[in-house]
Amino acid sequence: MFAMSDGVPAPAHPDAVVAGPTYRFTVLSERLIRMEWDEAGRFVDERTQVVVERDFGLPDFSVERIGDGLEIRTSHLRLRYDGGPFTASGLSVTLTRGAADPHYATWRYGESYPQDLPGRGNLLGTARTLDEADGACELEPGILATYGFAVLDDSTSVLLGSDGWIQARPGRGQDLYLFGHGRDYRAALADFHRLTGPVPLVPRHVLGNWWSRYWPYRADEYVGVMDRFRAERIPLSVAVIDMDWHVVDVDPAIGTGWTGYTWNRDLFPDPPAFLAALHDRGLAVTLNVHPADGIRRHEEAYPEVARAVGIDPESGTAVEFDVTSREFVDAYLRLVHHPLEEQGVDFWWIDWQSGGATAVPGLDPLWMLNHIHYVDSGREGRRPLTFSRYAGPGSHRYPVGFSGDTITTWASLDFQAYFTATAANVGYPWWSHDIGGHMFGSRDVEMAVRWFQLGVFSPINRLHSSSSPFASKEPWGYGPAAERVMAAFLRLRHRLVPYLYTGAWAAHLEQVALVRPMYHDHPDKGDAYQVPGQSMVGDHLLLAPITSPAEPRTHIAAVRAWLPEGAWFDLFTGRRYDGGRRVQLHRDLGRYPVLARAGAVVALQADPMADVTMAPRALELRVFPGTGGSRLIEDDGSAEPGPEERRETRMRQTLHVRDDGAADLELHVTQDRPGPDVRAVAVDVVGVAGVAAVEVVVGERRLVVAEPREVVDELLAPALRVDLGDVDVAAGVSVRLVGAVPRPLDVAGEAFRVLDAAEIEFAVKEAAWRAVTSLEGLALVQELATVDVEPRLRDALIEVAAARRAW
Repeated sequence: MFAMSDGVPAPAHPDAVVAGPTYRFTVLSERLIRMEWDEAGRFVDERTQVVVERDFGLPDFSVERIGDGLEIRTSHLRLRYDGGPFTASGLSVTLTRGAADPHYATWRYGESYPQDLPGRGNLLGTARTLDEADGACELEPGILATYGFAVLDDSTSVLLGSDGWIQARPGRGQDLYLFGHGRDYRAALADFHRLTGPVPLVPRHVLGNWWSRYWPYRADEYVGVMDRFRAERIPLSVAVIDMDWHVVDVDPAIGTGWTGYTWNRDLFPDPPAFLAALHDRGLAVTLNVHPADGIRRHEEAYPEVARAVGIDPESGTAVEFDVTSREFVDAYLRLVHHPLEEQGVDFWWIDWQSGGATAVPGLDPLWMLNHIHYVDSGREGRRPLTFSRYAGPGSHRYPVGFSGDTITTWASLDFQAYFTATAANVGYPWWSHDIGGHMFGSRDVEMAVRWFQLGVFSPINRLHSSSSPFASKEPWGYGPAAERVMAAFLRLRHRLVPYLYTGAWAAHLEQVALVRPMYHDHPDKGDAYQVPGQSMVGDHLLLAPITSPAEPRTHIAAVRAWLPEGAWFDLFTGRRYDGGRRVQLHRDLGRYPVLARAGAVVALQADPMADVTMAPRALELRVFPGTGGSRLIEDDGSAEPGPEERRETRMRQTLHVRDDGAADLELHVTQDRPGPDVRAVAVDVVGVAGVAAVEVVVGERRLVVAEPREVVDELLAPALRVDLGDVDVAAGVSVRLVGAVPRPLDVAGEAFRVLDAAEIEFAVKEAAWRAVTSLEGLALVQELATVDVEPRLRDALIEVAAARRAW
């Protein structure tokens, strides 16, 4: 029989509780208070579908009884309550420290507050689905707000009883959690995850490229597509088979073909051989299921399932979908899904689109499906994984999210960048979108390229499309120029997996989302709220996505961005930008605004076609000159890797600029676990043209290396490579560049590239070219103002001319 997760109650520390006959307040932390009211005094200590832990220890607080009411004080909050049913006049919480808004420092029960983002309001969370969205959709509130307070309402979620199974919540009381963290968003999210559970660690393979298409593939045809991708040197790690894997042509008397569990043998005559062929190509496999219609008489599994739930198979009576029935859930998993998994299915795509009602009041069938599939997927020592839709707060415990079928428009592309980052406000870091858009809309090659580029820097990169024969996402279907860009970016995605997996570990251990809004890292900077589509990706990459078309004659797209303090390097050109300011970034189709923090070391997998499920045998450490630290986290791939199975590599660099303009750069690489860890390592230093000397030490041994050389990547900025060969990283590695010379800026070359692509009059190009090659600074800006060029082209030329060297 399927077992739910541990149903042990989750009461708070008993001394943190302040209660009366109809109310109960629990001081979980000095900035998080639980507030309950029930006229019959029925309070909840069980775990719920949202909350799994309440014992935070005993924070410091005081209580003063005032008549029938009370006042609770912590170092950050003052709660006042009059003793009756919760009302705006009778229940309030004031931020006594950390208040961020001069007009709104007090939360009152039932009151609403101005919602005028980006300036003021709840910073929002996410939504159940983007099905049929053409651009923006309404988002649920999150736990972060510019005011510094927000409430999580857990009044209607179901309970996990002592036996671990779900049960309805007693009564109709109120169960609220007040987050009063001011703008300490990291602390708010830490408390949220302590309350609702940590983000699980996803498997490495989900961070590669996914192929998905709603199309009635034959087995040999699907395998042929996979082989074409490999022949084009475009890596994939997950193969998604949409609903046509199963029989869809069913007797109308029993319903439609959306629900199905029996292979369509016309398309897949030998399912185990088909799945084995995909595994042989290094692909994990997921199948789509729409479970709403239960198990009907045409299914191969029907006789066994019917007998398991007490139905005579001869009757042909459908086994109705009932996720509240233990007998059904057990049969559904054990007799329907497990045999398919034994054939080679790695995880399931749960495509629930059938409402939110069940026989248990308050239980969302989508949440229950996510829960049972995720828990079940972790049996037999496997790392659990499922792929489904968002079902409210707490859904982060069941990655990965499927956002639904968007309309293929620029508006949808634009919203997805914002939507992905904002989901971090409710701790939901693993959204997977239909990259390229799902349905309707129109063919737009530029838009498709920009969507691919966004996908590469999204949590999950899944190419998907509708059943239209014109909507498929193979890069070679967009023409040679677009294909080159798309393929290069898809290769980059696989090279980035070590960096992304480090971000997955950060989400798991530290509850810091891989992709997050700028204000998570800079909560007190007003500019961080003014760039809603911009985000940080991991510790060191800043993404300012292009989500609108290029200017038609110049072929230049632009995006407004905000750069935090410090220096930032363009990942693709190597240009350095000074931070602490707003900028407008201009890019042609082959480039994308992703900037790396000066001082960062980004670990890349050297071979994009190598297996991403394992730590790479060959590493490239891409160094962006500065002073700072980075890390690389890897593990053995086990279900629950702990400290013994986890390896953290620390990379620390320092930059000392000398009076002669040269610099000395030192990189130290250490590990937290004894080795050996022998692998090929190359150190690529961006923005450096040459060095006077290189010193490399591995452990106690000085290493003689080949002369550093320039490497020109198909996509990334040129860099000076120091090839270390095979070294034992666990022994400790030090690389010292003595007398490094910054790479000269090719302003003329870059300006020519921009002007040459523009479809404007030659005389205008020549005038702009003369200005760029003969002037600089304010004089250049003034001269370009007299040239009759499009404003975007003028701004792009100024950006080129204003570029800085590496130091």
